[in-house]
Amino acid sequence: MSTLSSATRTGRASATPEGTVSLGAGPASFDDVVHVARFDARVDLEPRALEAVAATRRVIDGLAADPAGHYGISTGFGALATTYIDPDRRTQLQRSLIRSHAAGSGAEVEREVVRALMFLRLSTLMTGRTGVRVDTVKAYAALLNAGITPVVREYGSLGCSGDLAPLASCALAVMGEGQVRDAAGTLLDAADALNRAGIQPVELAEKEGLALINGTDGMLGMLVLALADLRTLLQTADIAAAMSVEALLGTDAVFAADLHALRPQLGQGDSAANLRALLTGSAIVASHAGPECTTVQDAYSLRCSPQVHGAARDTAAHAALVAGRELASAIDNPVVTLDGRVESNGNFHGAPIGYVLDFLAIAAADVASMSERRTDRHLDVARNKGLPPFLAHEFGVDSGLMIAQYTAAGIVSELKRLAMPASVDSIPSSAMQEDHVSMGWAAARKLRRSIDGLSRVLAIEVMTAARSLDLRAPLQPAPATTAVRDLVRTVVAGRGADRHLAPEIEAVYELVRTNAITDAAASVTKGLT
Repeated sequence: MSTLSSATRTGRASATPEGTVSLGAGPASFDDVVHVARFDARVDLEPRALEAVAATRRVIDGLAADPAGHYGISTGFGALATTYIDPDRRTQLQRSLIRSHAAGSGAEVEREVVRALMFLRLSTLMTGRTGVRVDTVKAYAALLNAGITPVVREYGSLGCSGDLAPLASCALAVMGEGQVRDAAGTLLDAADALNRAGIQPVELAEKEGLALINGTDGMLGMLVLALADLRTLLQTADIAAAMSVEALLGTDAVFAADLHALRPQLGQGDSAANLRALLTGSAIVASHAGPECTTVQDAYSLRCSPQVHGAARDTAAHAALVAGRELASAIDNPVVTLDGRVESNGNFHGAPIGYVLDFLAIAAADVASMSERRTDRHLDVARNKGLPPFLAHEFGVDSGLMIAQYTAAGIVSELKRLAMPASVDSIPSSAMQEDHVSMGWAAARKLRRSIDGLSRVLAIEVMTAARSLDLRAPLQPAPATTAVRDLVRTVVAGRGADRHLAPEIEAVYELVRTNAITDAAASVTKGLT
C-alpha cells in the first residue's frame, strides 16, 4: 500500500471543542472520523489545501485538452480503458459512470457508516492527488454539514476498485440524483434535499467520476468506528471478568504484575492491571484468600481472562496501525503524483483493511466465548461455590437466569460463524479485468454485527454477575465493582421471583453500549487502560 509521509502532506484534520473538524491535506484522525460520523461535527476545509486541489485540477484540464487518450480523463473505464471519448461526451460519461455504479441492493446502511464514508472520501479529495475541482470538494462538505445522508444499500461492494457501489450512491446524491435522508431522517429525493439546503448539484467533469468512487472509505470508516467501540468493550470485558472472579470466589493472585511481566504481551499486561484495580478492596476476595481456601486453581475463563482479553487488545492495536496508515493514504485510480504525473495503480485494493477486519471478528468471538463460559459458571450449582441453581429465587418454581445464558450461547454461536474470514473469498468481475477482490466491505459489515453481539454477551455476564454479588451478602464487592453493580440496579431490580428478562437484558446492553459501565468503574479506579 502506498502512503504519503507527513513531509509530503500539509496540515492535519483536527476536532475542536465546538464540534468542528478542520480538514486539510493531512490525514484525519480516528476521533475526527467518529465525531463527524456519530456526532455530526461540522467540517471546515482549510484554504491552503483547497489551493492545492485547484492546482492539481489544472493538470487534469491540460490532459483533457490533449488529443491523446489519458485513462479516466479522456477514455472509458475498466474493460473500456482504451476507448477514447470525445470531449462533448465526457460529461455524459461521468454521469453514466456514477449512475451505473450506484447499483446497490438490500437494506439501508447505517447513517454513521455513510457519514464516515463520505468524510473519508472528502479527506482523500483534499490531498490534492485526485484532480477534482474545488466546487466538487465543497459539495461533499456541504452535504455533511447539512446532515444530508445518501441512501446506500447493504450489498454492492467487492472491496476492489474500492467500495464502488456505496461511493457511487454518495456521488449520485452530490449530482442531485437518487434518494437521501435529511438531518431529521426523512427520506427525500436528492434534488429536493439539496434545494432545501441551498446546495447546487454538481455536474461532474473529466476524471471526477473515478475520483469519487475509487476508495476504501466504506470499509475504512467501519474499521475506525469498530476500533472506537472495541476499546470500550474490551474494558467492559475486564469489568465483567472482575465481577465474575469476585462472585465465583476466584483469586486475584493470578493477576499479579510480576507474573504478567514474565510474558510481556502488552495487551495482557494492560488487562491484568485493570483486573487488579477493579478488585482492589474486595471483601469477597479477601474472605477466601487464606490457607483455608481449598481451591488450587480457577477455571481458565477466570484465570486466563487477561491473556484472552489482552490478545484481543493487541489485535485491535495492529488493526489501528493499519487504519492509521490508510487514513494517511491518497487512494484513487488514476492518481496525480506530486510531480504532476497521472498514473494508474492498485492502491484501491482493500486487502490490508479486509484482513484486520476479519482478525477483529475472530477476537470479538473469542472474548464473547470466554464471557459466556463465565456466565454459565454462575448458574451451575456444581461450580458456583454455594450460589443457588441458576441464581433462582425459589428453584423449582423459578428458572432464574437460565435462559439468559441460552441467549448468550446463541449469540456466541453466531459470532463464531461471523469469524469466518470474508477476505479469503474472491469473485472475479468486470470481464476478468478485476479478477481478484478483497471483500473488505463484507468483512466490515459482519464485524459490525459481531461487535453488537459481543456487547450483548458482556451485558448478560454483567447482569448475571451483579445478581451473584448480591447473593454473596453480607460480604461486599470491591468499590469499583460495587459501582457497576449499583449502576445495574438502576435499570434492573435485584434478586427475586422470575421477571420478564428480555427488557432487563436490553437495559444492561444499553449501559454497555453507551459506555456507562466503563464510566462507573473508571470513576472509582481513576481510569482504565
